Amino acid sequence: MQRQRSILSFFQKPPSGNRKSSAASSNTCSIHVRIPPIGEPLVTSDPDKTLQGPFPDIRGTDTPPEKPRRPLFPAVEDDGCRRAQPVSSILQKLARAHVSGNSKNGNQGDKYSSTLHSIPVEENNVSVEPETPFQERSKTFISKSFNDFDGVDPLHLELDFDSFGPETPAMRPLVPRLKRVQEDWHDIDKKEVSSPLGSSKRMKLHDSPFQKKAHNEVSESVRSKFQWLNPSTIRDASGRRPDDPIYDKRTLYIPPDALKKMSASQKQYWSVKCQYMDVVLFFKVGKFYELYEIDAEIGQRELDWKMTISGVGKCRQVGISEAGIDEAVQKLIARGYKVGRMEQLETSDQAKARGATSVIQRKLVHVSTPSTVVDGSIGPDAVHLLALKEGKQLSEKGSAVYGFAFLDYAALKFWVGSICDDDSCAGLGALLMQVSPREVIYESSGLSKETHMALTKYASAGSIKMQLTPTHASTDFLDAAEVQKLNQLVHSKGYFRASTDSWSSAFDYVVNHDIAVCALGGLIHHLSRLMLEDVLRNGEILPYHVYKSCLRMDGQTLVNLEIFCNNIDGGLSGTLYKHLDHCITASGKRLLRRWICHPLKDIDDVNDRLNIVEGFIKDSALVSIIIEYLRRTPDIERLLGRVKSTIGSSSALLLPSIGKRVLKQRVKAFGSLVKGLRTGIDLLNLLQREDHGILSLSKLVNLPTLSCLGEFLHQFEVALDEDFPQHQDHDVKDSDAETLAVLVELFVGKDTKWSEVINAINCIDVLQSFASTTATSCGSMSRPVFLPRNSSSVGYNKEDKGPVLQMKGLWHPYAVAQSANGLVPNDISLGEDPTGRNLCALLLTGPNMGGKSTLMRATCLSVILAQLGCYVPCESCVLSPADIIFTRLGANDRIMSGESTFFVECAETASVLRNATQDSLVLLDELGRGTSTFDGYAIAYAVFRHLVEKVCCRLLFATHYHPLTKEFACHPHVNMQHMACAFNPRSGQELIFLYRLSNGACPESYGLQVALMAGVPSHVVEAASKASQKIKLAITQNFKSSEGRSKFSTLHEEWLKTLLAVSRINNRGWDEDTSDTLLCLWHELKSHHASVK
Repeated sequence: MQRQRSILSFFQKPPSGNRKSSAASSNTCSIHVRIPPIGEPLVTSDPDKTLQGPFPDIRGTDTPPEKPRRPLFPAVEDDGCRRAQPVSSILQKLARAHVSGNSKNGNQGDKYSSTLHSIPVEENNVSVEPETPFQERSKTFISKSFNDFDGVDPLHLELDFDSFGPETPAMRPLVPRLKRVQEDWHDIDKKEVSSPLGSSKRMKLHDSPFQKKAHNEVSESVRSKFQWLNPSTIRDASGRRPDDPIYDKRTLYIPPDALKKMSASQKQYWSVKCQYMDVVLFFKVGKFYELYEIDAEIGQRELDWKMTISGVGKCRQVGISEAGIDEAVQKLIARGYKVGRMEQLETSDQAKARGATSVIQRKLVHVSTPSTVVDGSIGPDAVHLLALKEGKQLSEKGSAVYGFAFLDYAALKFWVGSICDDDSCAGLGALLMQVSPREVIYESSGLSKETHMALTKYASAGSIKMQLTPTHASTDFLDAAEVQKLNQLVHSKGYFRASTDSWSSAFDYVVNHDIAVCALGGLIHHLSRLMLEDVLRNGEILPYHVYKSCLRMDGQTLVNLEIFCNNIDGGLSGTLYKHLDHCITASGKRLLRRWICHPLKDIDDVNDRLNIVEGFIKDSALVSIIIEYLRRTPDIERLLGRVKSTIGSSSALLLPSIGKRVLKQRVKAFGSLVKGLRTGIDLLNLLQREDHGILSLSKLVNLPTLSCLGEFLHQFEVALDEDFPQHQDHDVKDSDAETLAVLVELFVGKDTKWSEVINAINCIDVLQSFASTTATSCGSMSRPVFLPRNSSSVGYNKEDKGPVLQMKGLWHPYAVAQSANGLVPNDISLGEDPTGRNLCALLLTGPNMGGKSTLMRATCLSVILAQLGCYVPCESCVLSPADIIFTRLGANDRIMSGESTFFVECAETASVLRNATQDSLVLLDELGRGTSTFDGYAIAYAVFRHLVEKVCCRLLFATHYHPLTKEFACHPHVNMQHMACAFNPRSGQELIFLYRLSNGACPESYGLQVALMAGVPSHVVEAASKASQKIKLAITQNFKSSEGRSKFSTLHEEWLKTLLAVSRINNRGWDEDTSDTLLCLWHELKSHHASVK
């Protein structure tokens, strides 16, 4: 007990010159207070109680805190050996002594001085504060009591019994934490406060909401430590406030006076952080990585790390050890943060060798972002970073022009291109859906309102949201007049060395060259800022065409047809990509996505794919062998990119403590690449040796001479076995770095050949996936037959009968498995039928929920599958290739863009009317809803008539406007059909959907029956039924000739006008078309006159 009292007196001893104790009070209790950093004012809830403390000079060298800790309290054991005793055990003894002392006095009031007194705890309930993940220093909590508690909230005090160490941004040099607390404590006012709580409640304060509130108040006081970080005073590097239109939130202004007062290590951190305010910046200190201030808040919020008050200028800090840094970085990246690391370039011994006061050199070596990840749970999908530049000039059609450049960092490939777009931003939507970028960088003031709206719309499509990152226009993106600067930059720094031709050759086929170069310049600047010079030096740049030589599908069509993500939760379930994805390799899955984005238009190319798929279907044993090879093949596409990125990037190997780990990863990647390529070449040799009916493979891809390439690869296999026999877990040596660099440089010399092999393997994977889809289908599948087109002119003539789409027994390829209704096949016929009629349009009616939208989607998906080179879900399929697919499906608004449902419908319809051709396939579902009945009907009528008579495209038009069926009942190019339904004979009111396509128009939409099914009260439906009958009667009386009208179509009106014009034609203007017109009109008038009689 005497030993414990002597230690207790050490806590109670005030600094010299200030040894007076405050008066005792029976109402007082212990108040937990967190001591702010040295030199920082202590702020309480009373503004008058702000106190200042000294901020002594910092001396010493910057060495990591891995030195043995000097014991704070020596302890003598019974055996006479002198050993360091943990602080926590001493504090427990102090607590027990205090409790036992108080128990003698019963409920008498305790007396506390204004100096440090004791550590109050409840008996048998000692509170233990958990350590933070990065701390190796023992921490404990002491209490400070005041008399006359005037409502001031109790504050939490944390003492850090630190080892004596040099200055780092995380701790002060050569000054024990306890001593710093004691030196500051005597400056606190001696105002006496009392606590309204009894001593028995003291330790419960620690975990109570009361204590959490106090902790937040301390955080607020610490937040004001750096005035230039406060929201009220923060500025960017140019001195602009956040309300400035060109404020750059990536930078921070630090006053010169504040920089002068910082130590060398503090300057290391803040000199980098002030240029990377958008990056969570880890600072390496010995064996720990630490976050400060704003970044510390992120670490506390996202990773649940405990925050302490220390670090740069005694600020807020969290951290993690070396062993956990990779996992922490991956978690932050997965949540959308950019993460950088300031690594130590030397050890503490190397720093001391330069001088006693030398500071360890540190440098920002890499910034990882969600769009530039390589390791970790990246997944099989490609991760793209897109730079977008909108041109100020307009194209010939008066639409906007976009230049773009995007990067697949894992594969080390760049793509550049441009696209002309209209006001609907359909082309931009197609680009965003095809590329599916994880991040889009653009000029903060360089995009129009329509472009911003399109970016916002497609940023939320899919399960993975894309980040929108505005950049400073004047520095990041080049103007068209500065294109030459980029050429000089690329040549001076040796960028894009992996490109087979000159990097500028990628722009040879880009229509708007300058604006695409500007976008590439913005991407290069962004990557340079992220310290990703390796991808710029070793990357390959290629041209990208959004629509060239393929079936065009704009962004809205890809969304409406649920090609890559469903409209429920944005996931893959119920999508075409999921239906087709039987790929084994990750690179095959990425190629499948690219193929789906660009279905073929050339019939020969489609048939080449179909020949291989048919060969796979007929030889299931061969497919099994292929699958076994593919399962042994790693992601060699990304491995090749990772190996290429190591060329000329040896700086990472020089970093202490992580250099060997990086080298080990590189050895593993190179070994896996060599073994994977061997498996792929063996597969290609197998397919070439035997005739498996897939000789068309050589027509799809450029295959190198496999024998020579196999011999070349064998040399690397031998070298790998000799130098790195256990490449998966190789124990690296210093000499391995040079050996690996030589092997990699020789290997990458045939980069083009390796890429051809990888592409061939990916094609085989996708084609076997098509075959597997057919083999596992639950319904009939057939090989599509393509009919060539002789003419591309708009309108009909003798030589060109127009496009054809005929499918027998069509069913939805993947909706059947998710529906309890089973498979109901239907026949679709658009174009010339066996009787010679040219019915290019299908006017589809039927009840709500009758299956109209499902049938329309199945038709579109079947055309896409056919032009991909896959079998189609039907008994037979004959079609002409489509050039564009347009869809107007569903009803949705864009509330964030201020666009109503009807406006969205009209915008999508406008794109159809402007861009559709005779070879297009158009789907319009319930056009005209969302406005008044007559306006909606008028729009539906005009659009349908224009597409049938002017554009003459293949059209599926679903509607509930039944008067349209009377207007176009006798139109020679319109086929009238409906989705059948029937009433349950038992109940007489229950509607049964048959999902069968039947001839003729549906008499009504049966909306009242569907309302009953949806749960609308029966009395409401009965009232609606009565109102419906009255409306129908009124309309019938006003349009007595409506039934007769159906036999005289709108086209006949045009013929009548033509007849009047023909009557004024002389004999020289008389031709065969005029005769046919008059003959048809005569037959129609005769039939109509006979029916009236």
